[in-house]
Amino acid sequence: MPDSGRGRRRNHEKAVETMAGEAKTTGTKAEISDTRAETSAAKAAEREPKRKPRLALIAHDGKKADMIAFATFNRGTLQRCRLVATSTTGRLLREKVGLNVEVLQSGPVGGDVQIASRVVDGKIDAVIFLVDPLDKHPHDPDIQTLLRICNVHDVPLATNIATADMVISSKLLWVSPEITPGVEVHPS
Repeated sequence: MPDSGRGRRRNHEKAVETMAGEAKTTGTKAEISDTRAETSAAKAAEREPKRKPRLALIAHDGKKADMIAFATFNRGTLQRCRLVATSTTGRLLREKVGLNVEVLQSGPVGGDVQIASRVVDGKIDAVIFLVDPLDKHPHDPDIQTLLRICNVHDVPLATNIATADMVISSKLLWVSPEITPGVEVHPS
């Protein structure tokens, strides 16, 4: 009779092993299904056009050559952006670099203010404003307004080539700006 107890225990252990094996198989099928769904979603995301950052480009007269050199060097990256620029800067970017640029008014007649307005409206993701610090500008109040608006609205602002390179090479420029309060954003 003691053998019958061992037999029951053995049968119970086999049943448990069988049920565990079925659970593993079912779990594996579910995992495979989830993996397929994730792969399918990833492929769909790859087919969709990537986000196009909206950049404003401005350069004082003494920095226009620097802007053209910067844009020529970064042409491939800038072509993937929606570009807006003040009058002369935009015209030069079109003619010399071949970029598609929306051209606004010249800075002294309101172009800087037009860009500041777009920053306020959330229509600009970053501003590259190559400032000539050694020259006086009659529209300095407009320039200061644009700089202040960028700071108030937390819009990246580059005022020299080194910072401009950092801004356009940041992974954060290429992700959706939807930020949840209290959640830190870390690029992968």
